[in-house]
Amino acid sequence: MVIKAVLLENKIVIYEGFERLEEKNYGKRIEDRLELSLVEGLYLLEKGKIQIGRKSFKSLLKFALKRDPRMHEKYMVYRDLRNRGFVVKTGFKFGCDFRVYQRGVGVKRGPKTPKEHTKWIVFAVPEDYACSFAELSRAVRLAHSIRARMLWAVVDNENDITYYEVLRMKP
Repeated sequence: MVIKAVLLENKIVIYEGFERLEEKNYGKRIEDRLELSLVEGLYLLEKGKIQIGRKSFKSLLKFALKRDPRMHEKYMVYRDLRNRGFVVKTGFKFGCDFRVYQRGVGVKRGPKTPKEHTKWIVFAVPEDYACSFAELSRAVRLAHSIRARMLWAVVDNENDITYYEVLRMKP
């Protein structure tokens, strides 16, 4: 069954029939609706799970790229992680691209068991990306502060993704 959704500025909203998507940790429920990020919407549109008016995957991607020039890398990484069975949520409030949880974990608010915490924070970057040591240090410290591990997801020109875990070590 394809679920009807509506595109509103920088998010996609579903007003009915979204329970199955919510169970699979897509979007964020707000009162009587489910709100998806553009990257989640792209994924679900490509998979044929949602319909957004007459928007095709290509037209939605073009729309998303106008709002976020890094959307291509973000989408490739999001799709890869979801296809591997991980629960992937936006990392906006943590200053990263994504929060990733172990397979099968339900994302919830409030107290969590160690297994329910964010496993990784992920930064999606193109292969020609350059960063300073200060930026890298901030990313690692951020991950450490929320008891997660930090991954750089490097997307090359062939859309292959290589993940690099960067750890903080104390001598």
